[in-house]
Amino acid sequence: MAYENIIFETEGDVAVIKFNRPKALNAININVVKDIQRALDEVESNPAVRVLILTGEGDKAFVAGADISMMVNLAPLQLREFSVALHELGFRMEGLPIPIIACVNGFALGGGTEIAMASDFIYASEDAKFGQPEISLGVIPGFGGTQRLPRLVGKGMAKELCMTGALISAQEAKEIGLVNKVFPADKLWEETMKTAKLLASKGRFSIMAAKRCIDRGYDLDLRAACAVETDQFALCMASPDGKEGMTAFLEKRKPDFKGELT
Repeated sequence: MAYENIIFETEGDVAVIKFNRPKALNAININVVKDIQRALDEVESNPAVRVLILTGEGDKAFVAGADISMMVNLAPLQLREFSVALHELGFRMEGLPIPIIACVNGFALGGGTEIAMASDFIYASEDAKFGQPEISLGVIPGFGGTQRLPRLVGKGMAKELCMTGALISAQEAKEIGLVNKVFPADKLWEETMKTAKLLASKGRFSIMAAKRCIDRGYDLDLRAACAVETDQFALCMASPDGKEGMTAFLEKRKPDFKGELT
C-alpha cells in the first residue's frame, strides 16, 4: 500500500512507521493521521507482526509538532475535528495488542511528545528534545498532552512544561520519567531494534495481556485493577503459549511460542 506522508515497512516480526515529511520536520497534519491509521490497519491484519516502532525520517526530528501552516487556516469546528482525530489515533495506539516503541531521533515537540506518550516505550537519542510549547502560540496541547503527561511525570512537572512551554533534553526527560532510555544517536536504532526483537521473542498473548493489564488497571482502584490482572493471568496460564512456556521451563529448553490464543 502506498503512503504519501509516512514510510511503512516490516522487518520480519517488527513493523516500522517513519514519519516522512523531513522538510516540515515531520509535522503532523490530518493526512499524516490518516496514513498512520491505514498503516495500523496493516499491522493489525498481519499476525506475524509482534512489535511496532515509530520514528522520524531524517536526523533532525521525530515529529516537531502539528503542522501550524495547516492549523492556522482551519475553522473552530475543523480544529475540534482534528483534535478528535488525534485523540482517536492515541487511543488506538494504546489499544493495539502489540507493544509500540517510539524511537525519538530528534525534536519531539507538541504532537511529537504526545504521540510518543501514546506509545508503550520511549527510546531517545542524546540530542532529542521534548516539550509542549503550544502555550507560546497562545494555545494548549490538543493530542492528550494535558492528560497523558501528568500520568507519566506528575501534575506539578506537567503543569510546568505545559504552562512555560519549556523544552527539555532527552536526559532530563528520562530523569522525570517521560523517557525509558537514552542512547547516542548512532546507537539509537540498533538498541531500539534489539528491544523490539526481545519483545517479539516473548509469547504474543502474554505481551498483549501485560499491556492490557497495565493500561486498563492504571486508572482503576487497586481491587478492580487486580481483578483485571486475575482474568488475564488465568487466560495466559490456560493458553497454548502459557503451557509451552511452563513445559519448556521444566524441560530446561527454550520455549517455542506460537502466539495462539486457544
